Amino acid sequence: MKRSSGILMPISSLPSPYGIGTLGKAAYEFVDFLAEARQLYWQILPVGPTSYGDSPYQSPSAYAGNPYFVDPEMLIADGLLTRGEVEAFDWGSDAEHVDYGRIYESRFNMLKLAADRGWERDRGEVSRFEQENTGWLYDYALFMAVKRHFDMKCWLDWPDEDIRMRSPEALRRYGEELQGDIQLFIYIQFLFFKQWSQLRAYAHEKGIRIIGDMALYVALDSADVWASPEYFQLDECNYPVNVAGVPPDDFTDDGQLWGNPLYDYERMAADGYGWWIRRVGGASKLYDVIRIDHFRGLESYWVVPAGETTAKNGKWVKGPGMDLVGRLTNWFKDTEFIAEDLGYPTPEVQQLLDDSGLPGMRVLEFAFYGPDSKEIPYRHPRNSICYVGTHDNETALGWLGSQDEKVISYAKAYLGLNEEEGLVRGLIRGGMSSVANLFISQMQDWLELDNTARMNAPGTLPGNWQWRMLPGSLTVKLASEIAAMTLRYGRSTPLPPSRRKLQRPCRARDE
Repeated sequence: MKRSSGILMPISSLPSPYGIGTLGKAAYEFVDFLAEARQLYWQILPVGPTSYGDSPYQSPSAYAGNPYFVDPEMLIADGLLTRGEVEAFDWGSDAEHVDYGRIYESRFNMLKLAADRGWERDRGEVSRFEQENTGWLYDYALFMAVKRHFDMKCWLDWPDEDIRMRSPEALRRYGEELQGDIQLFIYIQFLFFKQWSQLRAYAHEKGIRIIGDMALYVALDSADVWASPEYFQLDECNYPVNVAGVPPDDFTDDGQLWGNPLYDYERMAADGYGWWIRRVGGASKLYDVIRIDHFRGLESYWVVPAGETTAKNGKWVKGPGMDLVGRLTNWFKDTEFIAEDLGYPTPEVQQLLDDSGLPGMRVLEFAFYGPDSKEIPYRHPRNSICYVGTHDNETALGWLGSQDEKVISYAKAYLGLNEEEGLVRGLIRGGMSSVANLFISQMQDWLELDNTARMNAPGTLPGNWQWRMLPGSLTVKLASEIAAMTLRYGRSTPLPPSRRKLQRPCRARDE
């Protein structure tokens, strides 16, 4: 990974008149903005469907795309919907926040209209799409159809034990009875991946690569666990024996009880980690660079007995380490990986990082609590990614307003922060000037937004994952400022010689 920079901006946070960011006009405009700002990377959050809590890290599928991101304007241009039909739905009026409940009530009804018209018209393309995704698509569509049938209950609470345990007769029977909903969920994925592939191709034409997150664990209430229970620590009735979390620390007295089912790594190793190879293969269809979230869990992971109400009564258990990591990096030689190695640093985790050769992460918001911090810029290794803050942290402006004067004084002295430049801009400059090969800044920080624009505060509900960027935020002046700083610190890339505007899949209306 050469010296470069990028911006972290979730798809959901893009401006849109439809309640949430989509793969339409604003996404293409953001790619244009990145190119003008001389950035090489667009980092996003997981793009899978969301469920209870709205977290993209707790998805009903490790492979599927989020139906909310399918762009209505592109469906209109494709003849699948009329403008009147799209505008008949209530998408809300809050341009700064996502109202997931409102979108849930309307989005699937809108997409069903498109599917009713498109299923037969696109049957050949859909069939090819099904063949290319046989490993996960039908199981996901059946899983979602059965969830709908049982009022969206978790699959562990489905009243029909036969389908819960996937008896062949139940799979056949529900496949016939719920054929309409199965086709709907298949067609939605067809639309998502069609729009995604067009956007990704446009980004590549502009010289932009996409960094995407892959959560270490999958959600308990997911097609992944329901369809492949043998790879998880479940009992004979497919209920979890142990679940994931992290132990208590300086920030949480009870630790964090995530509740995800833990892997049966012994069973996974027996077939050469085929489950993981298939999963990373799915992620590589979406992203150019995969950030492995909670990387330290591959060295050792925190095991909490199922039924506990906090994460306190857990224990560390040895993970698969290089046996798995090395297999993935050797299998996917054309895919780059980033190790999210934050939290609980141990010599063993550092050794795994060194052995893997993957770049780890450094966060400036953690750097100024004392001179021994590994996050302090002069300690950044070149083979690392520097952030001011991640989606789990405060915005830069929020952080500056929440810290003790001792911490801020150290940051001011170290980075030369001053009011003339602006303290937020100074923090970004500190990241840009790091020796780390890649620097990633949050879009909120370039816009100098406070913590009302924070994406996620771990361990809290509700209110996360809601921030949206207002239309008009991406100005020529801002792109020029970012480009100038990027050039100054040797992270720039030349613009395409013609600076031509590439053809987009459709012309969406101005917002």
